Parts: sequence; structure tokens; C-alpha cells
Amino acid sequence: MLKACLNGGRRRDEHPAVPLTPTELADDAVRCASAGVAAVHIHPRDDAGAESLDPAVIGAAVSAVRAARPGLPVGVSTGAWIVPDPVERVAAVRAWTVLPDFASVNAHEPGAAEVAAALHERGVMVEAGIWTQEAVDAWRRWPTPTGRILVECMAERVERALADAAAILAALPGEGPPVLLHGEGPATWPVFGEAVRRGLHTRIGLEDTLLLPDGSPAPDNAALVATARSLTR
Repeated sequence: MLKACLNGGRRRDEHPAVPLTPTELADDAVRCASAGVAAVHIHPRDDAGAESLDPAVIGAAVSAVRAARPGLPVGVSTGAWIVPDPVERVAAVRAWTVLPDFASVNAHEPGAAEVAAALHERGVMVEAGIWTQEAVDAWRRWPTPTGRILVECMAERVERALADAAAILAALPGEGPPVLLHGEGPATWPVFGEAVRRGLHTRIGLEDTLLLPDGSPAPDNAALVATARSLTR
């Protein structure tokens, strides 16, 4: 499964094609789905351009993607940088009026288990973000079922990112949920290649990298997806 991560915390001054508004996210999701992705991951923004878990903001973005491309699974982030207080994060999830198909929860963050439980109660599939070997232990203590594990290699140095990937994957249970492996920055494409080699799910998009494998600037998310699809073949 190839997922497109459309925007993350990227700003327009980092890349002119970063989608921010519900309409832009929806249009980009359509282009990426046509290029071959099976799902999209978005970070909805409020009117000021800040990431938000507000019900109206989440609802507008998710609804726009669904209207533009019916049937395409859409997920959001619940990262602690969006709403630092764990109680407020749980309250935000419980207040959502439009539910995404899935949402990521970083296992190392304070309140992660409670946020995951709130998502599960709402019927939203939980993706457990695992950044370190220690986070595997934190995730194992969750009482909530996990639909997918995100092994997220945050190191920019390629050798370190690949070593982290190997260590985290080795620490995961053999018969656990499906795993999606991805990297960021300079390590994006090498970790992508490792995911393909291992037969794991993976993702690509402007959230993770602004460059194509040859180091040239990526025009947009659809170009990244098309390149990723060609590499999987």
C-alpha cells in the first residue's frame, strides 16, 4: 500500500505546491489517487494556516477529500505539537463531527494511549507512530487495538535512518498489525527503497521530502507519487 502524505507541517514558502486549504487538499488527493496511491494522510489547517484538531477544521478537510474522491481513505495526525495538552487532544477527538478513516498517534507522546482509545471509541482506525525502539514498549502497553504501525525514521542521516528502521522492525511482534515504513528528509528515498525491499507499506509526499530521488526539486505531490510507483515496479 502506498500512501500520500500531502502536507504535514510544511509551509508555502518551503514549496509552492504544498496544499493547505480543504480545496487544495482535495484537488491534490485526486491527483495522487490517479497517480496510484491507496490512501492520503493530511494535516488540516485553520484560517491562519496552523495545524488544528478543531472539529470544523478536520470536518472541512476530510469532507472535501471525500467529495472529490469518494472511497479514498483519508487520515489525519494527532501529533502533540498540534494540541500539546493530552486532555485537550482527547476532547478534540471526541468532538469531531466528521470522522477520518484513520488517524496517527505517536506512541512516545504523553497521553498517546488515551488519544488512541478515544479514536477507537469513535470508530477511527488507529495508526501507531513508532519513532524509537523505546516507543515499541509504550505501544505494547496500549489496551486499544491498532490498525497499522507506522515505523517512522526521523533521522536525516541515511545510515542512521536505516539502522533505526532495522532496530524498530526487529523489536515489533512477528504477528502484529500491518507495518508502514517511511523516512524523512535526505533519508526519505533510501528508507522508501528499504520498505519496498521488505515488502512493507510505505508513503511519499511533500510532508517527507521536497526532492525526487535524483536530488532535483519535486514539482508536486503527484510527481513524487508517480516516481514512487515507478520504483515499486
